[in-house]
Amino acid sequence: MATASASFKSREDHRKQLELEEARKAGLAPAEVDEDGKEINPHIPQYMSSAPWYLNAERPSLKHQRKWKSDPNYSKSWYDRGAKIYQADRYRKGACENCGAMTHDKKACMERPRKVGAKWTNMHIAPDEKIESFELDYDGKRDRWNGYDASTYSRVIEQYEARDEARRKYLKEEQLKKLEEKNNKKADEDGGSDEDDDDDYLKVDEAKVDESKQMDFAKVEKRVRTTGGGSTGTVRNLRIREDTAKYLLNLDVNSAYYDPKTRSMREDPLPDSDPNEKFYEGDNQNRLSGQALEFKQLNIHAWEAFEKGQDIHMQAAPSQAELLFKNYKVIKDKLKNNTKDTIMEKYGNAASEEALPRELLLGQSEREVEYDRAGRIIRGQETSLPRSKYEEDVYINNHTTVWGSWWRDHHWGYKCCKQTIRNSYCTGSAGIEAAEAATELLKANMARKEAAEDKPVQHEEKQRAAWGTEVPDDLVLDKKLLAEALKKEDERKKEERDERKRKYNVKWDDEVTVEDMEAYRMKKIHHDDPMKDFLH
Repeated sequence: MATASASFKSREDHRKQLELEEARKAGLAPAEVDEDGKEINPHIPQYMSSAPWYLNAERPSLKHQRKWKSDPNYSKSWYDRGAKIYQADRYRKGACENCGAMTHDKKACMERPRKVGAKWTNMHIAPDEKIESFELDYDGKRDRWNGYDASTYSRVIEQYEARDEARRKYLKEEQLKKLEEKNNKKADEDGGSDEDDDDDYLKVDEAKVDESKQMDFAKVEKRVRTTGGGSTGTVRNLRIREDTAKYLLNLDVNSAYYDPKTRSMREDPLPDSDPNEKFYEGDNQNRLSGQALEFKQLNIHAWEAFEKGQDIHMQAAPSQAELLFKNYKVIKDKLKNNTKDTIMEKYGNAASEEALPRELLLGQSEREVEYDRAGRIIRGQETSLPRSKYEEDVYINNHTTVWGSWWRDHHWGYKCCKQTIRNSYCTGSAGIEAAEAATELLKANMARKEAAEDKPVQHEEKQRAAWGTEVPDDLVLDKKLLAEALKKEDERKKEERDERKRKYNVKWDDEVTVEDMEAYRMKKIHHDDPMKDFLH
């Protein structure tokens, strides 16, 4: 092993060092010893045994691999919770005024505030708490489980075990109570037999047996590393004991072969029996049905694809193999459907065509049809009119004609009763006569009303000289009213020039007289008038 010294070595010294290391590894030379006198394993690599240069190690040692920076006196101790050190008989100066302890003041006291503190009563002095201080390292300050006692978790386990035990005891008592009630009820009846009573007593006895003492068929015991190699297991719950063993289903020597070593029977022991009554059809039934068949097809597809150059392996990449198999099935179905559609498009599909007529299916009929030499029908078959895809000759509501067989005044109706309402009930000829009478009566009433009405008297509208109309020649104006109109027009002009002179409550009169119109004309400014600038 190479030492930690960094001194220069010649080629011969280096060769001797290598030979010594090989002898130590082979056990021919004694192992190297460190500073403490302990042997160093010669098989430790050099990068582990060589100390860093800044440690200035003179002899080989593994001390640098240990946690040499840690404090040997450090211990992960924690606070002694609830520990008390001294309890005084009377109050001491500087103690808590509430409880009397010296380790805290009244503000930090955790006891219930007393009505009269211990400072004044000198009674029930609380003991002093144990005050501890620890110098924790970096990990100790951040250890959330520091100071946790693992033995306290046993209380939680005991609590759950007690709950489970109480539940089992309660269920067992309920089971015994039901069985006893059932036995008492059957004992009162006379029709009970002795065998039934024995069965009931056996059920009660089985219920009284503790669950841990029962046959425990579900228990599995395994033994590994046997002398023969591999592992063996003992499984007690192999089958229900009331079921017939598979090798007893058919005792014929030439029937299905049963292998006692593997407990397998691949063929069906009863091939001629009713399949609805059989509960076992051989082990091959499990291999040829369900997911086993799908898994077999998946393996075959993976093998064939690998032989054709696909990079697929069932054991190395099972998800990839399954995905490729699904894509293969989709593409195969699509190609199959395309081939089928191509063949049907080219040759047709007899199954999808319309059904043959009854005459061709039966091949004969009793109807007499006469043909001429050219093959035309002379008599015996009437020419049928072409029919549409809609329903025809459907009569509803006692009508004898269809809707739309009658037209009047831009409305469709029924010809049988001349009604224009689609869902009306047919009234026949009586309805037609009543409709005609009602129409004639309506016409007579309308003629009578037009004759009785008087024509309105037409009054000639008197032309007023207002709002831009031409002034008639015979117009007479009242001078007094005209003067008032001129005065009002001046006031209106002033209000238009200055809005502040407009009153708060303004009354508007939309009735214009002849004098108002004349005053408006007199005061109006004509833009074409050359003297318009001198009017105001």
